[in-house]
Amino acid sequence: MQTGSISSQPPLDKFLVCGLGSLGQYCVLALKNFGVSVIAIEQIKPYSWEIPELTDLLEDLIFGDCRHPELLKSAQIDQCRAALIVTTNEQVNAETALTIRQLNPHTRLVIRSSKENLNELLNEQLGNFIAYEPTQLPITAFTLAALGSETLSFFNLDGEKLRVIQRQIPKGDRWCNLSGVHELNTRTRRILAHTDHLTSLPSTFHQWDGNAPILPGDTLVYIETAENFLLLPKRESSTPTQAQKSIHSKNPLKRLKRYLQGKLYHFWHSTLQQPTRKVALICGLIVLFLLLTGTILLMISHPGTTLLSAFSATAILLLGGYSDLFGDFQQMDDIPAWLQLYSLGLSLAGTAFVGVLYALVTEGLLSAKFQFLKNRPPIPGQDHIVIIGLGRVGQGVANYLQELKQSIVGLTFELDFDRTILPEMPLIVANQKEALAQANLATAKSVVVVTNDEILNLEVALMAQKINKNAHLVVRTLGERLSQSLTLLLPKAQVLGAYAVAAEAFAGAAFGENIISVFRLARQTILVTEYQIEDIDTLHGLLLSEVAYGYGVVPILHQKPPDTSKFMPSDDIRLTVGDRMVVLATIEGLKRIEQGKLRISPKCWRVKVEKAITPDGIFEGANIIARISGCSLNTARELMNNLPHTLSTPLYKPQAMRLVRALKKVQVFANIISTSSQSSKI
Repeated sequence: MQTGSISSQPPLDKFLVCGLGSLGQYCVLALKNFGVSVIAIEQIKPYSWEIPELTDLLEDLIFGDCRHPELLKSAQIDQCRAALIVTTNEQVNAETALTIRQLNPHTRLVIRSSKENLNELLNEQLGNFIAYEPTQLPITAFTLAALGSETLSFFNLDGEKLRVIQRQIPKGDRWCNLSGVHELNTRTRRILAHTDHLTSLPSTFHQWDGNAPILPGDTLVYIETAENFLLLPKRESSTPTQAQKSIHSKNPLKRLKRYLQGKLYHFWHSTLQQPTRKVALICGLIVLFLLLTGTILLMISHPGTTLLSAFSATAILLLGGYSDLFGDFQQMDDIPAWLQLYSLGLSLAGTAFVGVLYALVTEGLLSAKFQFLKNRPPIPGQDHIVIIGLGRVGQGVANYLQELKQSIVGLTFELDFDRTILPEMPLIVANQKEALAQANLATAKSVVVVTNDEILNLEVALMAQKINKNAHLVVRTLGERLSQSLTLLLPKAQVLGAYAVAAEAFAGAAFGENIISVFRLARQTILVTEYQIEDIDTLHGLLLSEVAYGYGVVPILHQKPPDTSKFMPSDDIRLTVGDRMVVLATIEGLKRIEQGKLRISPKCWRVKVEKAITPDGIFEGANIIARISGCSLNTARELMNNLPHTLSTPLYKPQAMRLVRALKKVQVFANIISTSSQSSKI
């Protein structure tokens, strides 16, 4: 059933969740945030629930195999608008989807599956079907958290990047110079909410006054396109510090000495953290000592021997060449016994220690996998984002941040990590202490900890906070209990449960395949929803202003095929069959559109046109009135020719205020008048 259409089918007002593992329980919670009725099926009753109040959220809880038709019938599948099939067994999920489709051809199917080819085939056969891999869904949420608290959502729409921002206006901000909030609405930006420092954000859209001034401390929520923002990393200052000046002012010998001391210090600490390097250092020093002592002894025992000859003979012995020097049995009588024994010991020791060095070199070559890749970018010095854990989630976050031109560094503790991944990203592969030290954590602006090990995430998060208390810390968890505990332990960190985030997307998809994205605003879930206008739609023939203010949604895209999409479209566009529209809406807004019910506050404002200063104002004023109010052009011209006069077409307050402002630009003065006869001059 097309959302926004009138249908002869009975209303499907229930939602079914099959599988109450961690993901299933969070799906129930997410659906209840939408205010809908939820029924659940779980195979075996668990000893305890991860969400303690789960049973209170359900209309009915049934235990058994969700693949059985009789069990699905008892779960009222015939009345279910959508079924979220999220067991941990993908075969069970697919079989359940097939069974549900046989019982109810209209139920929306949202399943948990990582098999892309199978998902495409099932979509073709079953219809009204979508599948997600829950480990991939939280990527956007972690990316948003890494960017900071201002960014509420980020999504792609028709190849354009859009983001939702919640921003508190600082003192001296350029926006404080505007005459009113309405001036911020442009072709690339749309205001969603505006409040002062004493008022909390409203739970519905369009509750702000377009003529209100913007003051320091006010909060603005708005959506904007990529054309209106550039998320570029902060550049490091090109001005040298005093310490740098002092270093460069020294003579070359002192700079060289300082450089060598730094390298030696770094090498020594790296040997303490990596045992293999320590072994290599010890073996190397022993071989060097044997080489020097052997050279000296040979020169003492044979005074006529040159330094080069003694050095070469000692090196040959260390490399196992005892037979090369003492291979002639008849000549051995001329060589002192102590020198023969010493040379034999030298050869044996050299074989042992040089052999160790050979082994370590071979290990280093093998661990490098002979990857002669182009050099990665250097590790950023400051204001960068550190991504710890480069599994599928970490790689996804890194890709997203690179698209946003953020300065990042990836960090993994897996020494066998595939170094061909994300070649444009600075990469650190080492153990914990060394990796954190190399990542310049003390000067990072954000740290994202997303390994697959919850305990490791906890440990690394605590280490990161100890190193940099000012960094924006984002931590991945799986369970509710650990999330709550970590939130108490790290109150400034953003702790995101992977399943809780994924459940929001599953729940959003349950309301139709036209749900593009989901985010939270003022404790409300906002759905980015797409509509295709049909002749039986409740939206057919309405102005976008009537859609926006009547149903409490925010249109952000309009397309009249085959024309290209228009972002932040004009309120004066009238929807016709075939049009495509994308709106921001709460679940209540979607319900009103589906049922064709306008909000409680109707059109209760009219516009009284007082006078026009010029004849051109009369002509242009009529065009503006017809365009914004939706009345006929003849009605508008008749009004302008009989001033003062009140427009008979009722309007929503934001619509009426915009009309008055537009008339003022052509030197036509008007007021808005409420149906209670209270007037307000603009």
